[in-house]
Amino acid sequence: MNTTEPLAPTKTLGHRLLGADWKWHTFFGAILVAALIWFGAWAFGYVEGGENRILLLLTVLFGVFMAFNIGGNDVANSFGTSVGAKTLTMKQALVVAAVFEVSGAVLAGSSVTKTVRSGIVDLESITLEPRDFVYIMMAALLGAALWLLFATWQGLPVSTTHSIIGGIVGAAIAIGIRTGAGGLDMVQWDQIGQIVMSWVLSPLLGGIAAYMLYSAIKQHILVYNDHADAKLREIKTERAMHRQRHREHFDRLSELQQISYTNMMARDAVTLNMPDFDYEELESDYYRELYRIEEKAEGVNAHKALLTWVPMLAGLGSMLIASMLMFKGLKNLNLTIDSLGTALIIAMIGAAVWMAVFIIAKSQRKKDLAKSTFTLFAWMQVFTAAAFAFSHGSNDIANAIGPFAAILDVLRHNAIQSTSVVPPALTLICGVALVSGLWFIGRNVIKTVGSGLTEMHPASGFTAELAAAAVVMAASLAGLPVSSTHILIGAVLGIGIVNRAANWGLMRPIALAWVITLPAAAGVSAAAALTLKAVFG
Repeated sequence: MNTTEPLAPTKTLGHRLLGADWKWHTFFGAILVAALIWFGAWAFGYVEGGENRILLLLTVLFGVFMAFNIGGNDVANSFGTSVGAKTLTMKQALVVAAVFEVSGAVLAGSSVTKTVRSGIVDLESITLEPRDFVYIMMAALLGAALWLLFATWQGLPVSTTHSIIGGIVGAAIAIGIRTGAGGLDMVQWDQIGQIVMSWVLSPLLGGIAAYMLYSAIKQHILVYNDHADAKLREIKTERAMHRQRHREHFDRLSELQQISYTNMMARDAVTLNMPDFDYEELESDYYRELYRIEEKAEGVNAHKALLTWVPMLAGLGSMLIASMLMFKGLKNLNLTIDSLGTALIIAMIGAAVWMAVFIIAKSQRKKDLAKSTFTLFAWMQVFTAAAFAFSHGSNDIANAIGPFAAILDVLRHNAIQSTSVVPPALTLICGVALVSGLWFIGRNVIKTVGSGLTEMHPASGFTAELAAAAVVMAASLAGLPVSSTHILIGAVLGIGIVNRAANWGLMRPIALAWVITLPAAAGVSAAAALTLKAVFG
């Protein structure tokens, strides 16, 4: 008898070197390299002048590196709640990010950006050579990217906006002192104060909004469902005992009594299915008692919360997300829609989503209550995650595109202009780098946001994203200095407080990372700027 065990499948070289997802690694690595080569060739044709070739090559590398790290930290932070709640797998999150992030960057990303000359560092107040401006922006991209890479490796979600601001501050001061054009007086310290304020204001507002929203969801939906589920389990037990008791009673009957009782039950089964059924028409004790048990089950009204509150929540949430897309995500498309038209579009979206979720909830009435709750909130969370991805692609990618486009424009014209054109090729390469960064280095940040600070459920994940969107919109309208990253972290903590499961130990290093983001990026960028100045003159 041959007892030889089957041989284990031989692992390929790619599997041994890159792990089980080696095909995905290879695919995204190849796409990124191919896009980088294509964009490099395009950039060399876009920018004329042989003396700028090395600077141009470094600019392409630094800019794509920055977008790559934004994907690994900022996009991973946005999708952390969805992956942590098991609404999306890592690969599904990647697909959603690829479609909506790149679409947001290409379709709604601005075609023209203001050259970074005033703001937190006032470069307009000094006489700045075009080449020195290029060094500042290149160093800012590199410094911010290196800090983001370190924070991502540590699993710390930080603000990419604060990172690039710190990079510009450090590089500008270093070049200003080196050339004698300026120094610390170039920094708008009142705006630094606003950034410091955002370290407290952003997570506080996000936490309060999520705490209030999740407390209401937990009370009116989750706790209600738990009580209803407990009652249904009691009724299920009672139903099983009822069957067992009548089976034993039936076995004790004589043969003639069993035949008579069986006939009664057969007639009752027909009676129950009649449209004008009357309880008094039932003959057997079995069906009389079973009818009373089923009346208890109907009285529980287990899916009441899912049919009432969830569609309403989905409708209001969709209106908020639609507002965010109309006023932030699509603002660069210059849509000629007046206020009334915008309001009507938002109202139509809300009504359509409310009705769609109500129909889905109604179809879940005969299904397990816990699974129905998971399914409904999972659908809604995918919707909010996709909307966030589009909005992020159209807005926050500017942290890489802005300085990148400014450098290309200066290298092309050898002059600093008030605005810089953002070519579609630039938004596309940044979008590809963004998604690649999410896949290759985003897992640590996803783990922190999705399960490190508190455990996530589709209901809590949806709450965090919706609360964060509400705070971002409200803060934008009020002109408050906030960070979307910090707001989302605060929202996750607010949910943890409601569940009494917030990981404050992990929050300490995250808060420390927020504080040192600006000086860390500034320090690295200052060193990079001085190096570029020394090498290229």
